[in-house]
Amino acid sequence: MRRALIDLNVVLDVLLDREPHAEASAALWAHIESGQAEGLLAAHSVPTLYYLASKARGRPFAERCVADVLGVFGVAPVGREVLREALALGWADFEDAVCAAAGAAAGCQVIATRDPKGFHRAPLPALTPTAALVALKVPAR
Repeated sequence: MRRALIDLNVVLDVLLDREPHAEASAALWAHIESGQAEGLLAAHSVPTLYYLASKARGRPFAERCVADVLGVFGVAPVGREVLREALALGWADFEDAVCAAAGAAAGCQVIATRDPKGFHRAPLPALTPTAALVALKVPAR
């Protein structure tokens, strides 16, 4: 089964209904939720999701968001080796580097993000949600 690391901005587009991005991100989410592909969030993204959702709409909403996300997506571990790999990438945006390293370590084929340019030197392709959806539909070799 094809596997993607899902950047937090894609998840937030769906949960917060952020236009004009929500539709493309929701299509990717639905593909993963249907079991046609596997989607993972980097472990450090989950507390960030809770924080941002809580700030946007309160604690009960944040708790529902985390529960919903954990019901659909797996979690790519972020431990010492992933953090070392992220540092070795030498990127100015360390959080993006951690996502890229976590996705590579978890065996993802792509990163789904609204900011592919932020991942231009990633160890795996960084694609928009629409392009990631297409890539995930290609049978694994």
